[in-house]
Amino acid sequence: MSGLIGKKIGMTSIFDENGKNIPCTVIEAGPCIVTQVRTEEVDGYSALQLGFDDATEKSATKADLGHAKKAGTSVKRKVVEFKGFGEEYKLGDAITVEQFTEGEFVDIAGTSKGKGFQGVVKRHGFGGVGQATHGQHNRLRAPGSIGAASYPARVFKGMKMAGRMGGETVKVQNLRVYKVVPEKNLLVVKGCVPGHKNSYVIIEK
Repeated sequence: MSGLIGKKIGMTSIFDENGKNIPCTVIEAGPCIVTQVRTEEVDGYSALQLGFDDATEKSATKADLGHAKKAGTSVKRKVVEFKGFGEEYKLGDAITVEQFTEGEFVDIAGTSKGKGFQGVVKRHGFGGVGQATHGQHNRLRAPGSIGAASYPARVFKGMKMAGRMGGETVKVQNLRVYKVVPEKNLLVVKGCVPGHKNSYVIIEK
């Protein structure tokens, strides 16, 4: 699927033609530089490797510097491969936000906010005991019983328990593109996008 690399700027809201207030996410999408072209003859598949957001040469390895030099561009912080571009591109070409049109739907993937070690009420939506009877004292957010009987005498894998929450790759599908601002490389989509502000996201058509 063709797409673009972007950076989440933040959320806002806009009014549609019916006067309804629509929550939207603003994304700085591109411009992305073609840093490598994968072909069927050489690599066994067709794809484009895109780079986004300039990095300093000081923080780059010699391999990164050589890779960027071949494409005639600077070292990029984020590099992602995309399949399914209909047009032909060559090394060093820039792909901008203009490939998106207002009204179409896109899928956006990002890394969700890390929330650390959380209990079952926050992590899995358990109700908690909630001031129930049966002599409950200070167990209002406890998970309760997790095991079975003497058989199988173990806790099943995948049991919903407390643990690390967030920091995972999450894809939100079918977000409507509300506005494209080519002069500022901005993409405004309806709804929320995973990740904190200034985090990288992958936009797929």
